Amino acid sequence: MNTTRLRRDELRSLFAPAAVPSERIGLEIESGIVDPETGLAAPYAGDKGVKAVLETLLAEWGGQAQHDAGELIGVKLADGVLIGLEPGGQVEYSSAPAADLATVVDETRAALERLSEIAEHFGWALVPGAYLPFDRIETIPWVPMSRARVMRDFFAGIGDAGRDAPKVLSMSLCTQVHLDFLSDEDFTRKLRMQAAASPVVAALFVNSPLQNGRLTGLLSHRSHDWLRTDPRRCGLLGPALRGEVSADDVIDWALGLRMIYRLGPDGRYRPAPDRPFAVILERGYEDGSMPTFADWVSHLTQTWTHVRPRRTLELRAADGPHHQYIPAVPALWVGLSYHPPSCEAAWELLGHYSVEEQRSAMLKLPVEGLRTALGGDRIDELAGELVRLARKGLRARVDAGLEHPKVLEYLDPIDEVLQTGRTFAEQCARRWETDMGRDPRRYVAAFRV
Repeated sequence: MNTTRLRRDELRSLFAPAAVPSERIGLEIESGIVDPETGLAAPYAGDKGVKAVLETLLAEWGGQAQHDAGELIGVKLADGVLIGLEPGGQVEYSSAPAADLATVVDETRAALERLSEIAEHFGWALVPGAYLPFDRIETIPWVPMSRARVMRDFFAGIGDAGRDAPKVLSMSLCTQVHLDFLSDEDFTRKLRMQAAASPVVAALFVNSPLQNGRLTGLLSHRSHDWLRTDPRRCGLLGPALRGEVSADDVIDWALGLRMIYRLGPDGRYRPAPDRPFAVILERGYEDGSMPTFADWVSHLTQTWTHVRPRRTLELRAADGPHHQYIPAVPALWVGLSYHPPSCEAAWELLGHYSVEEQRSAMLKLPVEGLRTALGGDRIDELAGELVRLARKGLRARVDAGLEHPKVLEYLDPIDEVLQTGRTFAEQCARRWETDMGRDPRRYVAAFRV
Protein backbone atom coordinates (compact mmCIF):
# COMPACT_ATOMS: atom_id res chain seq x y z
CA MET A 1 0.00 0.00 0.00
CA ASN A 2 1.41 3.35 -1.05
CA THR A 3 1.64 5.89 1.79
CA THR A 4 3.83 8.50 0.07
CA ARG A 5 2.22 11.75 -1.04
CA LEU A 6 2.79 12.77 -4.67
CA ARG A 7 4.82 15.93 -5.05
CA ARG A 8 4.01 18.78 -7.44
CA ASP A 9 7.05 18.03 -9.57
CA GLU A 10 5.82 14.45 -9.99
CA LEU A 11 2.47 15.73 -11.23
CA ARG A 12 4.27 18.08 -13.60
CA SER A 13 6.46 15.26 -14.99
CA LEU A 14 3.42 13.97 -16.91
CA PHE A 15 3.77 17.09 -19.05
CA ALA A 16 7.51 16.81 -19.66
CA PRO A 17 8.59 17.65 -23.24
CA ALA A 18 9.35 14.84 -25.66
CA ALA A 19 12.57 13.01 -24.86
CA VAL A 20 13.60 12.98 -28.53
CA PRO A 21 14.48 16.25 -30.31
CA SER A 22 11.97 15.66 -33.10
CA GLU A 23 8.24 16.10 -33.51
CA ARG A 24 6.51 12.79 -33.99
CA ILE A 25 2.97 11.96 -35.07
CA GLY A 26 0.55 9.40 -33.66
CA LEU A 27 -2.90 8.39 -34.89
CA GLU A 28 -5.89 6.76 -33.20
CA ILE A 29 -8.69 5.48 -35.43
CA GLU A 30 -11.94 4.21 -33.94
CA SER A 31 -14.08 1.94 -36.12
CA GLY A 32 -17.26 -0.03 -35.82
CA ILE A 33 -17.22 -3.80 -36.34
CA VAL A 34 -20.64 -4.22 -37.90
CA ASP A 35 -22.96 -6.55 -39.77
CA PRO A 36 -22.55 -5.71 -43.49
CA GLU A 37 -26.27 -6.27 -44.07
CA THR A 38 -27.79 -4.32 -41.19
CA GLY A 39 -24.93 -2.05 -40.09
CA LEU A 40 -25.52 -3.11 -36.46
CA ALA A 41 -22.58 -3.54 -34.10
CA ALA A 42 -21.19 -7.03 -33.54
CA PRO A 43 -21.65 -8.60 -30.09
CA TYR A 44 -18.67 -9.10 -27.81
CA ALA A 45 -19.13 -12.78 -26.98
CA GLY A 46 -19.72 -15.87 -29.09
CA ASP A 47 -17.83 -17.80 -31.74
CA LYS A 48 -18.03 -14.85 -34.11
CA GLY A 49 -18.04 -11.95 -31.63
CA VAL A 50 -15.56 -9.13 -31.24
CA LYS A 51 -13.71 -11.11 -28.59
CA ALA A 52 -13.11 -13.85 -31.17
CA VAL A 53 -11.80 -11.21 -33.58
CA LEU A 54 -9.30 -10.04 -30.93
CA GLU A 55 -8.28 -13.63 -30.13
CA THR A 56 -7.54 -14.25 -33.81
CA LEU A 57 -5.62 -10.99 -34.05
CA LEU A 58 -3.56 -12.01 -31.01
CA ALA A 59 -2.82 -15.44 -32.52
CA GLU A 60 -1.84 -14.06 -35.93
CA TRP A 61 -0.09 -10.81 -34.98
CA GLY A 62 1.35 -11.76 -31.61
CA GLY A 63 1.65 -9.21 -28.84
CA GLN A 64 0.42 -8.91 -25.28
CA ALA A 65 -3.23 -9.42 -24.34
CA GLN A 66 -4.93 -6.60 -22.43
CA HIS A 67 -7.66 -7.48 -19.92
CA ASP A 68 -10.27 -5.77 -17.78
CA ALA A 69 -11.63 -7.93 -14.98
CA GLY A 70 -10.47 -11.02 -16.84
CA GLU A 71 -12.08 -10.09 -20.16
CA LEU A 72 -9.94 -9.62 -23.28
CA ILE A 73 -10.27 -5.99 -24.37
CA GLY A 74 -7.14 -5.35 -26.40
CA VAL A 75 -3.79 -6.39 -27.82
CA LYS A 76 -0.54 -4.46 -27.49
CA LEU A 77 1.92 -5.26 -30.27
CA ALA A 78 5.70 -5.34 -29.93
CA ASP A 79 6.12 -2.17 -32.01
CA GLY A 80 3.97 -0.13 -29.63
CA VAL A 81 0.71 -0.36 -31.60
CA LEU A 82 -2.35 -0.91 -29.41
CA ILE A 83 -5.64 -2.33 -30.68
CA GLY A 84 -8.33 -2.06 -28.02
CA LEU A 85 -12.07 -2.01 -27.51
CA GLU A 86 -14.39 0.78 -26.49
CA PRO A 87 -17.45 -0.01 -24.32
CA GLY A 88 -19.82 -0.52 -27.27
CA GLY A 89 -17.45 -2.87 -29.07
CA GLN A 90 -15.86 -0.16 -31.21
CA VAL A 91 -12.26 -1.05 -32.01
CA GLU A 92 -9.52 1.54 -31.68
CA TYR A 93 -6.24 1.32 -33.55
CA SER A 94 -3.49 3.37 -31.85
CA SER A 95 -0.37 3.75 -33.96
CA ALA A 96 3.21 3.82 -32.85
CA PRO A 97 4.62 7.37 -33.16
CA ALA A 98 6.23 8.13 -36.52
CA ALA A 99 8.60 10.88 -37.60
CA ASP A 100 6.54 11.88 -40.62
CA LEU A 101 2.96 12.01 -41.78
CA ALA A 102 3.24 9.69 -44.78
CA THR A 103 4.70 6.89 -42.65
CA VAL A 104 2.00 7.00 -39.97
CA VAL A 105 -0.76 7.19 -42.60
CA ASP A 106 0.65 4.29 -44.65
CA GLU A 107 1.15 2.13 -41.56
CA THR A 108 -2.34 2.93 -40.31
CA ARG A 109 -3.93 2.11 -43.66
CA ALA A 110 -2.08 -1.20 -43.84
CA ALA A 111 -3.07 -2.14 -40.29
CA LEU A 112 -6.75 -1.26 -40.86
CA GLU A 113 -6.78 -3.37 -44.02
CA ARG A 114 -5.34 -6.34 -42.11
CA LEU A 115 -7.83 -5.82 -39.30
CA SER A 116 -10.63 -5.59 -41.86
CA GLU A 117 -9.60 -8.95 -43.31
CA ILE A 118 -9.83 -10.59 -39.87
CA ALA A 119 -13.23 -9.02 -39.23
CA GLU A 120 -14.45 -10.15 -42.65
CA HIS A 121 -13.40 -13.72 -41.83
CA PHE A 122 -16.05 -13.64 -39.09
CA GLY A 123 -18.64 -12.06 -41.36
CA TRP A 124 -18.19 -8.46 -40.15
CA ALA A 125 -17.22 -5.18 -41.81
CA LEU A 126 -14.80 -2.60 -40.38
CA VAL A 127 -16.27 0.91 -40.72
CA PRO A 128 -14.36 3.97 -39.43
CA GLY A 129 -16.17 7.27 -39.07
CA ALA A 130 -17.77 9.28 -36.28
CA TYR A 131 -20.78 7.26 -35.09
CA LEU A 132 -22.46 3.88 -35.26
CA PRO A 133 -25.41 5.04 -37.37
CA PHE A 134 -27.83 2.11 -37.07
CA ASP A 135 -27.67 1.01 -33.43
CA ARG A 136 -29.93 2.06 -30.57
CA ILE A 137 -28.71 2.78 -27.07
CA GLU A 138 -31.32 0.31 -25.77
CA THR A 139 -29.86 -2.59 -27.76
CA ILE A 140 -26.15 -1.78 -28.08
CA PRO A 141 -24.04 -4.88 -27.21
CA TRP A 142 -21.95 -3.57 -24.30
CA VAL A 143 -18.49 -5.03 -23.71
CA PRO A 144 -18.31 -6.51 -20.17
CA MET A 145 -15.59 -4.19 -18.88
CA SER A 146 -15.61 -2.96 -15.29
CA ARG A 147 -14.38 0.51 -16.24
CA ALA A 148 -17.41 1.09 -18.47
CA ARG A 149 -19.82 0.06 -15.71
CA VAL A 150 -18.31 2.56 -13.29
CA MET A 151 -18.39 5.30 -15.91
CA ARG A 152 -22.03 4.69 -16.76
CA ASP A 153 -22.98 4.89 -13.08
CA PHE A 154 -20.96 8.09 -12.64
CA PHE A 155 -22.56 9.88 -15.58
CA ALA A 156 -26.02 8.71 -14.53
CA GLY A 157 -25.34 10.18 -11.11
CA ILE A 158 -24.71 13.71 -12.40
CA GLY A 159 -28.13 13.92 -14.03
CA ASP A 160 -28.82 15.95 -17.16
CA ALA A 161 -25.17 16.99 -17.50
CA GLY A 162 -24.29 13.36 -18.24
CA ARG A 163 -27.41 12.11 -20.00
CA ASP A 164 -25.78 11.45 -23.40
CA ALA A 165 -22.64 9.81 -22.01
CA PRO A 166 -23.96 6.28 -22.70
CA LYS A 167 -24.24 7.16 -26.40
CA VAL A 168 -20.72 8.61 -26.41
CA LEU A 169 -19.36 5.49 -24.72
CA SER A 170 -21.11 3.01 -26.96
CA MET A 171 -21.68 4.62 -30.37
CA SER A 172 -19.24 7.48 -31.00
CA LEU A 173 -16.15 7.04 -33.19
CA CYS A 174 -13.23 9.39 -33.68
CA THR A 175 -9.97 10.06 -35.50
CA GLN A 176 -7.49 11.44 -32.96
CA VAL A 177 -3.99 12.84 -33.48
CA HIS A 178 -1.10 12.85 -31.02
CA LEU A 179 1.60 15.50 -31.42
CA ASP A 180 4.75 16.32 -29.47
CA PHE A 181 5.91 19.50 -27.79
CA LEU A 182 9.61 20.20 -27.35
CA SER A 183 9.76 22.69 -24.46
CA ASP A 184 7.56 24.51 -21.98
CA GLU A 185 7.32 27.40 -24.42
CA ASP A 186 6.41 25.04 -27.24
CA PHE A 187 3.72 23.49 -25.01
CA THR A 188 2.16 26.92 -24.57
CA ARG A 189 2.42 27.85 -28.24
CA LYS A 190 0.84 24.65 -29.53
CA LEU A 191 -1.77 24.05 -26.83
CA ARG A 192 -3.33 27.50 -27.01
CA MET A 193 -3.52 27.42 -30.81
CA GLN A 194 -4.99 23.91 -30.89
CA ALA A 195 -7.61 24.79 -28.28
CA ALA A 196 -8.59 27.95 -30.14
CA ALA A 197 -8.78 26.10 -33.47
CA SER A 198 -10.77 23.11 -32.17
CA PRO A 199 -14.32 24.46 -32.76
CA VAL A 200 -13.37 25.43 -36.31
CA VAL A 201 -11.86 22.00 -36.95
CA ALA A 202 -14.92 20.33 -35.42
CA ALA A 203 -17.19 22.27 -37.80
CA LEU A 204 -15.02 21.41 -40.78
CA PHE A 205 -15.15 17.67 -40.08
CA VAL A 206 -18.79 17.11 -39.03
CA ASN A 207 -19.62 13.61 -40.23
CA SER A 208 -22.33 11.91 -38.15
CA PRO A 209 -25.76 12.82 -39.56
CA LEU A 210 -27.42 9.44 -38.96
CA GLN A 211 -28.75 8.01 -35.71
CA ASN A 212 -30.84 4.86 -35.46
CA GLY A 213 -30.81 4.80 -39.27
CA ARG A 214 -32.48 8.21 -39.59
CA LEU A 215 -31.50 11.74 -40.52
CA THR A 216 -32.52 13.90 -37.57
CA GLY A 217 -31.32 17.30 -38.73
CA LEU A 218 -28.00 17.06 -36.90
CA LEU A 219 -24.73 17.05 -38.83
CA SER A 220 -22.78 15.73 -35.86
CA HIS A 221 -24.50 13.45 -33.38
CA ARG A 222 -21.07 12.88 -31.88
CA SER A 223 -20.52 16.58 -31.08
CA HIS A 224 -24.10 16.87 -29.84
CA ASP A 225 -23.68 13.96 -27.42
CA TRP A 226 -20.38 15.26 -26.04
CA LEU A 227 -22.18 18.46 -24.99
CA ARG A 228 -24.11 16.34 -22.47
CA THR A 229 -21.22 14.25 -21.16
CA ASP A 230 -20.04 16.19 -18.09
CA PRO A 231 -18.96 19.54 -19.58
CA ARG A 232 -16.60 20.04 -16.62
CA ARG A 233 -14.21 17.47 -18.06
CA CYS A 234 -15.19 17.37 -21.76
CA GLY A 235 -15.12 19.77 -24.70
CA LEU A 236 -13.38 23.09 -24.23
CA LEU A 237 -10.27 23.20 -22.06
CA GLY A 238 -10.76 26.69 -20.66
CA PRO A 239 -7.23 27.27 -19.28
CA ALA A 240 -5.75 26.48 -22.69
CA LEU A 241 -7.20 29.66 -24.20
CA ARG A 242 -5.04 31.83 -21.96
CA GLY A 243 -2.19 33.34 -23.89
CA GLU A 244 0.44 32.12 -21.44
CA VAL A 245 -1.11 28.77 -20.48
CA SER A 246 1.33 26.42 -18.77
CA ALA A 247 1.34 22.85 -17.53
CA ASP A 248 0.62 24.19 -14.04
CA ASP A 249 -2.66 25.69 -15.28
CA VAL A 250 -3.71 22.29 -16.65
CA ILE A 251 -2.65 20.58 -13.41
CA ASP A 252 -4.71 23.00 -11.30
CA TRP A 253 -7.72 22.44 -13.56
CA ALA A 254 -7.41 18.65 -13.30
CA LEU A 255 -6.91 18.73 -9.53
CA GLY A 256 -10.32 20.39 -9.21
CA LEU A 257 -12.09 17.50 -10.94
CA ARG A 258 -13.48 14.43 -9.25
CA MET A 259 -11.77 11.15 -10.10
CA ILE A 260 -14.25 8.72 -11.68
CA TYR A 261 -12.54 5.34 -11.17
CA ARG A 262 -9.39 3.67 -9.93
CA LEU A 263 -7.91 0.26 -10.62
CA GLY A 264 -8.15 -2.18 -7.73
CA PRO A 265 -5.63 -4.91 -6.86
CA ASP A 266 -7.98 -7.51 -8.33
CA GLY A 267 -7.72 -5.98 -11.82
CA ARG A 268 -11.20 -4.44 -11.64
CA TYR A 269 -12.02 -0.77 -11.84
CA ARG A 270 -14.02 0.61 -8.95
CA PRO A 271 -15.56 4.01 -8.19
CA ALA A 272 -13.19 6.62 -6.81
CA PRO A 273 -14.16 8.74 -3.79
CA ASP A 274 -16.67 11.51 -4.47
CA ARG A 275 -14.21 14.37 -4.05
CA PRO A 276 -11.76 16.36 -6.21
CA PHE A 277 -8.42 14.77 -6.93
CA ALA A 278 -6.74 17.59 -4.96
CA VAL A 279 -8.49 16.32 -1.81
CA ILE A 280 -7.53 12.71 -2.54
CA LEU A 281 -3.96 13.93 -3.06
CA GLU A 282 -4.04 15.53 0.38
CA ARG A 283 -6.03 12.97 2.41
CA GLY A 284 -5.70 9.72 0.48
CA TYR A 285 -8.26 6.98 -0.09
CA GLU A 286 -10.59 5.40 2.46
CA ASP A 287 -8.20 2.47 2.99
CA GLY A 288 -5.41 4.82 4.08
CA SER A 289 -3.41 4.55 0.86
CA MET A 290 -2.24 7.57 -1.07
CA PRO A 291 -2.69 8.04 -4.84
CA THR A 292 0.19 6.85 -6.98
CA PHE A 293 1.59 8.35 -10.16
CA ALA A 294 -0.40 5.72 -12.06
CA ASP A 295 -3.56 7.11 -10.40
CA TRP A 296 -2.62 10.61 -11.60
CA VAL A 297 -2.11 9.31 -15.14
CA SER A 298 -5.45 7.50 -14.94
CA HIS A 299 -7.18 10.64 -13.66
CA LEU A 300 -5.95 12.62 -16.68
CA THR A 301 -7.35 9.92 -19.00
CA GLN A 302 -10.73 10.58 -17.33
CA THR A 303 -10.89 13.94 -19.08
CA TRP A 304 -12.00 14.25 -22.70
CA THR A 305 -11.32 17.81 -23.77
CA HIS A 306 -10.83 18.82 -27.42
CA VAL A 307 -7.12 18.94 -26.67
CA ARG A 308 -6.01 16.50 -23.97
CA PRO A 309 -2.51 17.42 -22.81
CA ARG A 310 -0.28 14.83 -21.18
CA ARG A 311 3.01 13.53 -22.55
CA THR A 312 1.58 14.45 -25.95
CA LEU A 313 -1.09 16.84 -27.14
CA GLU A 314 -4.05 14.64 -28.08
CA LEU A 315 -6.40 16.31 -30.57
CA ARG A 316 -9.98 15.05 -30.29
CA ALA A 317 -12.27 17.75 -31.75
CA ALA A 318 -12.88 16.32 -35.24
CA ASP A 319 -15.53 13.78 -36.11
CA GLY A 320 -13.90 10.76 -37.70
CA PRO A 321 -14.07 11.04 -41.51
CA HIS A 322 -14.82 8.10 -43.79
CA HIS A 323 -11.71 5.97 -44.13
CA GLN A 324 -10.48 7.36 -47.44
CA TYR A 325 -10.38 10.87 -45.92
CA ILE A 326 -8.74 9.98 -42.60
CA PRO A 327 -5.34 11.51 -43.56
CA ALA A 328 -6.92 14.97 -43.76
CA VAL A 329 -7.21 15.15 -39.96
CA PRO A 330 -3.51 14.64 -39.08
CA ALA A 331 -2.45 16.66 -42.13
CA LEU A 332 -4.38 19.69 -40.89
CA TRP A 333 -3.04 19.46 -37.35
CA VAL A 334 0.56 18.73 -38.38
CA GLY A 335 0.61 21.61 -40.84
CA LEU A 336 -0.70 24.01 -38.19
CA SER A 337 1.30 22.70 -35.22
CA TYR A 338 4.70 21.73 -36.60
CA HIS A 339 5.38 24.92 -38.58
CA PRO A 340 5.95 27.77 -36.10
CA PRO A 341 4.84 30.58 -38.45
CA SER A 342 1.56 28.77 -39.23
CA CYS A 343 1.05 28.01 -35.54
CA GLU A 344 1.51 31.66 -34.57
CA ALA A 345 -0.69 32.88 -37.44
CA ALA A 346 -3.49 30.50 -36.43
CA TRP A 347 -3.31 31.76 -32.83
CA GLU A 348 -3.43 35.36 -34.05
CA LEU A 349 -6.48 34.47 -36.13
CA LEU A 350 -8.41 32.70 -33.37
CA GLY A 351 -6.89 33.54 -29.99
CA HIS A 352 -9.09 36.58 -29.37
CA TYR A 353 -12.37 34.62 -29.15
CA SER A 354 -13.59 34.19 -25.58
CA VAL A 355 -14.43 30.92 -23.87
CA GLU A 356 -18.11 31.89 -23.99
CA GLU A 357 -17.93 32.57 -27.74
CA GLN A 358 -16.32 29.19 -28.26
CA ARG A 359 -18.95 27.46 -26.12
CA SER A 360 -21.73 29.18 -28.03
CA ALA A 361 -20.24 27.96 -31.30
CA MET A 362 -20.01 24.39 -30.02
CA LEU A 363 -23.68 24.45 -29.02
CA LYS A 364 -24.73 25.45 -32.56
CA LEU A 365 -22.17 23.42 -34.46
CA PRO A 366 -23.96 20.02 -34.43
CA VAL A 367 -26.79 21.53 -36.48
CA GLU A 368 -25.09 24.33 -38.41
CA GLY A 369 -21.68 22.85 -39.23
CA LEU A 370 -19.66 25.30 -41.31
CA ARG A 371 -22.52 27.83 -41.15
CA THR A 372 -21.83 28.28 -37.44
CA ALA A 373 -20.75 31.72 -36.26
CA LEU A 374 -17.76 32.11 -33.93
CA GLY A 375 -18.16 35.47 -32.28
CA GLY A 376 -19.26 37.66 -35.17
CA ASP A 377 -17.35 35.69 -37.81
CA ARG A 378 -18.22 32.82 -40.13
CA ILE A 379 -16.54 29.54 -39.31
CA ASP A 380 -16.31 28.52 -42.97
CA GLU A 381 -14.11 31.55 -43.65
CA LEU A 382 -11.96 30.85 -40.59
CA ALA A 383 -11.67 27.21 -41.68
CA GLY A 384 -10.50 28.28 -45.12
CA GLU A 385 -7.71 30.32 -43.55
CA LEU A 386 -6.71 27.44 -41.27
CA VAL A 387 -6.46 25.05 -44.22
CA ARG A 388 -4.35 27.60 -46.10
CA LEU A 389 -1.98 27.90 -43.11
CA ALA A 390 -1.83 24.12 -42.73
CA ARG A 391 -0.93 23.68 -46.39
CA LYS A 392 1.79 26.30 -45.98
CA GLY A 393 3.11 24.41 -42.97
CA LEU A 394 3.11 21.06 -44.78
CA ARG A 395 4.83 22.62 -47.80
CA ALA A 396 7.58 23.94 -45.52
CA ARG A 397 8.07 20.47 -44.04
CA VAL A 398 8.22 18.94 -47.53
CA ASP A 399 10.77 21.54 -48.61
CA ALA A 400 12.83 20.76 -45.49
CA GLY A 401 12.86 17.05 -46.32
CA LEU A 402 10.68 16.15 -43.34
CA GLU A 403 7.68 14.96 -45.36
CA HIS A 404 6.94 13.16 -48.63
CA PRO A 405 5.35 15.50 -51.22
CA LYS A 406 2.22 13.31 -51.34
CA VAL A 407 1.13 14.60 -47.91
CA LEU A 408 -0.04 17.83 -49.57
CA GLU A 409 -2.79 15.78 -51.25
CA TYR A 410 -4.15 14.75 -47.85
CA LEU A 411 -5.77 18.19 -47.52
CA ASP A 412 -7.60 17.98 -50.86
CA PRO A 413 -10.85 16.50 -49.43
CA ILE A 414 -11.33 19.43 -47.05
CA ASP A 415 -10.44 21.87 -49.81
CA GLU A 416 -13.40 20.36 -51.67
CA VAL A 417 -15.63 20.73 -48.59
CA LEU A 418 -14.79 24.43 -48.45
CA GLN A 419 -15.17 24.98 -52.19
CA THR A 420 -18.57 23.29 -52.38
CA GLY A 421 -19.86 24.27 -48.95
CA ARG A 422 -20.92 20.63 -48.39
CA THR A 423 -19.44 18.98 -45.33
CA PHE A 424 -18.78 15.24 -45.12
CA ALA A 425 -22.02 14.98 -43.13
CA GLU A 426 -24.03 16.74 -45.84
CA GLN A 427 -22.42 14.63 -48.54
CA CYS A 428 -23.31 11.49 -46.56
CA ALA A 429 -26.90 12.62 -45.94
CA ARG A 430 -27.39 13.33 -49.63
CA ARG A 431 -26.08 9.91 -50.62
CA TRP A 432 -28.25 8.24 -47.95
CA GLU A 433 -31.34 9.73 -49.54
CA THR A 434 -30.29 9.07 -53.17
CA ASP A 435 -27.93 6.35 -54.37
CA MET A 436 -27.95 4.47 -51.04
CA GLY A 437 -31.73 4.39 -50.97
CA ARG A 438 -31.69 4.43 -47.15
CA ASP A 439 -30.21 0.93 -47.23
CA PRO A 440 -27.71 0.08 -44.44
CA ARG A 441 -26.10 -2.53 -46.69
CA ARG A 442 -25.19 0.13 -49.24
CA TYR A 443 -23.94 2.46 -46.50
CA VAL A 444 -21.59 -0.17 -45.14
CA ALA A 445 -20.40 -1.13 -48.63
CA ALA A 446 -19.60 2.53 -49.38
CA PHE A 447 -17.67 3.30 -46.19
CA ARG A 448 -16.05 0.04 -45.02
CA VAL A 449 -12.30 -0.48 -45.17
